[in-house]
Order: sequence, then structure tokens, then C-alpha cells
Amino acid sequence: MGAEVVVSSSEPRLQQLERALDDIGVTPSHKKILALILFGVLFDVFEQNAVGLVGPLLREYWGLSGAQIGFLNTLTFGAAAIGRLGSGYIADRYGRRTMLSINLMLFTLGALICALATNYSMLAAGRFIVGFGLGGEISIAVTMLAEFCSSRFRGVAVGAINVAGGGLGNMLAPAFGLAVFAFFPGPDSWRWLFGCLVLPAFFVLLYRRFIPETPRFLFSKGRVEEANRVLNILASGKLGKSAGGEKRYLSEAPDGEHRAEKVRLREVFVGPLARRTVAVGIAVCMTYGAQISVLTLMPTILMAQGYTLNKSFLFTIVMQSGSLLGAITASYFGFRFPRKRVLTTGAIAACVIGLCFGFLSKSQPLILVFGAAFQFCVLLLNTSIWIYAPELYPTRVRAFGTAFILALGTLAGAAMPLVAGRVFDQYGIGGMFGMMAAMYAVFALALTFAPETFGKPIDGPDAPGDAPNDSTPATARAAAEASPAS
Repeated sequence: MGAEVVVSSSEPRLQQLERALDDIGVTPSHKKILALILFGVLFDVFEQNAVGLVGPLLREYWGLSGAQIGFLNTLTFGAAAIGRLGSGYIADRYGRRTMLSINLMLFTLGALICALATNYSMLAAGRFIVGFGLGGEISIAVTMLAEFCSSRFRGVAVGAINVAGGGLGNMLAPAFGLAVFAFFPGPDSWRWLFGCLVLPAFFVLLYRRFIPETPRFLFSKGRVEEANRVLNILASGKLGKSAGGEKRYLSEAPDGEHRAEKVRLREVFVGPLARRTVAVGIAVCMTYGAQISVLTLMPTILMAQGYTLNKSFLFTIVMQSGSLLGAITASYFGFRFPRKRVLTTGAIAACVIGLCFGFLSKSQPLILVFGAAFQFCVLLLNTSIWIYAPELYPTRVRAFGTAFILALGTLAGAAMPLVAGRVFDQYGIGGMFGMMAAMYAVFALALTFAPETFGKPIDGPDAPGDAPNDSTPATARAAAEASPAS
């Protein structure tokens, strides 16, 4: 079966690159890169939760309304969508590493503006800048980890981002806020919380020094010597240092044979790539919209069932334990199972569990069990989407394609709570979770039009295609057979 993505005439050396990454495997260099990126993502999630943490203090000391506090989150998520698109374009033109540092500096600057804000307008401006940096940070982190790893291990590496973010980060964010408020009590404690989120500025220095550019990006730009140098750094296990006696993983092309691939962003909207953009874009809108709707409305739903505000918050925290487990499971499944099988099975489970929560959760144990199970499915699906998205596009447009898909999810997450809230007001909890179940049915249907990518190289003649018989490639079967028995 031929490739459906047109690449340059350097296909033999693309195969060299795939073999080199397979031979190198996972080294201490990969683990250090992963740790640095995950630490930045953890601060991202703290930033995403910041408005919710300081909201009660802003109401008390600044007299802000609930609508004004909500608008701060709307600004953050709206800017995140824009940031993802802009970051994807810049990263495909100038490099992933450069854009990662810029994103960190942007949300650090935004946090500083928030900490020093003298009025609501200044605070809103700071949140917009924060959102722009946050949106780009996540999508570039996903792209970079996908490009540093071989096809066998990239699912685990990319999935770990949501373990640190959507799972662990959302659970630790309230504890982070409580710790800051305990150390810095008083009417300005909210400023200290934003001030502590300036710390990622120091990580820019670490990123600049230790995290190299990805070998796939360098190769796509014709910078073969630099790509070889990065491959040797990965193989040596020592970041920030050139390995002695460097091995030549990639051979130089004859004069004029290999040229830097041009970045044409419209490529993700036309031809063979358009089908996967539309299919996965619809799917991500469904799952992000459902996730943010449930997170936003869960305390309101529980209070409508007669529980106190404190108990509603406690129940929500318990349910979030399912999120962490879902993200961890998705990372493991990314190593073992085809993407579409995980996504389709998870969507069916989300349908069933959502209906159970909507119509059967009549007691505290059932609320906690069904709530945690639903959050498990949501983070399983969202994390798997993060693993899947960068595998759908060639290197020259991978950052933008991934950013576009995640930006669609961000916009859906900003808009869907409005719809879900109206459905809840009119039809109750059963109607709202019935709508969630329908959204996951659309999710599963949309994915039937996207290709399978598990176990396949993400560039070159064996890259995933859209042919109907492409769902179980030989390389995926070989990878599964090589895995330890369940």
C-alpha cells in the first residue's frame, strides 16, 4: 500500500531515521526531556485552575460578580485556542524548542501581570496572555514528545503529559492553592498565588540548555548534521552534551536531493489530511465539551440533589481520582493497543456510564462510583486523543495540525457548558447526561473515518493512510506480539 502523504525524495533516509529511533529506544535522555516537559505542564494546570482558586477571594475583596469571574476563564480558554494555532504555525516554521520557551515566557508574564493587577481590566489582560501561552505549551509538548520517541514508545510518552496535567495536576491544584494561602494569608493572598506561578520562568533556562530540537524537525528542514547530533545525544543519555565519537545515523543526501520541506498550513484542510482533520476534530469537540461541562456543572448538579456545597466539593474531588487513573491507563494502552480500538471502546463505555449516572445515581455510593467511572472514561479518551493527534500529520505540519485539533477542543470546552447548563435546567440530570451519551456516540462514529496509526512510523512510505484495510498494520501486530502478555 502506498503512502497517502507526499514527502520529499528522501524516503530512504526517513526510514533511516525511523530505524535510528527504534535502535536508540528509551534512554536517560528521553526520561530527562519527559521530566522537564511534564514539570512545565504541571504548572500549566495550576494556572488553568488559578481563577477557580482565587475566585472566592476576588468576590470578597474586590466585589466581583460570578459573571466577572467566569469571564476571566472565558478569556483564558479563548486565548488558549488562539495560542495553540499561532504556536503550531511558528513551531512548524522555526522549531518546537523555540516555541516551547516562548510559551513558557508568555504565561509567566501573564501570571506576573495578574499578581500586580490594580483593577479588573489589568487582571483580564493578564489572563488573556496566560491563556495564549498555556494553549501553545500543551500542543507543542505533545508534538515534541511524539517526535523524540520511536513508534513503540511515543504513546506512553505523550500519554504521560495528561497524567501530569489532567490527572495529577487537577488533583494537586487545590492543595497548591491551600499551601499558598496558608503561607501568605490576608487580602493579598491571591496575588501570592499568581506570583508563585511566575516560577516557570526559571525553567526557560533549563529548556534552552538541556532540551534539544527534535530530530524529525531538523531532518524535515534538511539539517541532517544537527539531526545526527541530537540522535547521538539521545543515545548517550546525557542532555546538554555532545556525545564523543558521534555515530552517523543519517547519511547525507546527494547534492540537491533533499530540500527543506515547505510549510503549507492549508495542507491539513485539503486532500488526504482533511478527512482526518474533520473526523478527529469532531471527536475532540465531543469529548472536550463533555468533560468541561461535567467539571463546571457537577457541584451544581450535586447541590440540586440536596447535598451541601462542602460535600459537593468533596464528592467532586473523589470523582477526580478516576481522572488520574484514566490518564495512567491511556498511557499504558498507548503502548499496547491500537488507537481506534481504545478510543471507540472508551466512547461506548462513556455512553453507558453517563446514562447510568443520569438515571441510576440515587445514593451517595452510586454517585461516587458512576462519577469516578465517568471521569475515568473522559481522561482515557482525552489522553488517547493527545497520543493520536500528532501521529496523523507529517512533520512539516504536525505542530499546526495537532494544535488545530486541540484548539477545537478548547473552543468546545468553552461553549458546551452553556448548552449543557440549559439542558440541565430544562430536563434535569437525566437529560444532561443523555446529551453527554449522545456526544460520545458521535465521537465513536466520527472516528470510523480516521486512519489507524498504532505501530506505524509517522513519516515516510509506511505512514498511516486512510484505506479501509489499514486498521491493523503489520507493524502494529508485530509491536503487540512483542509486548509482554497481559
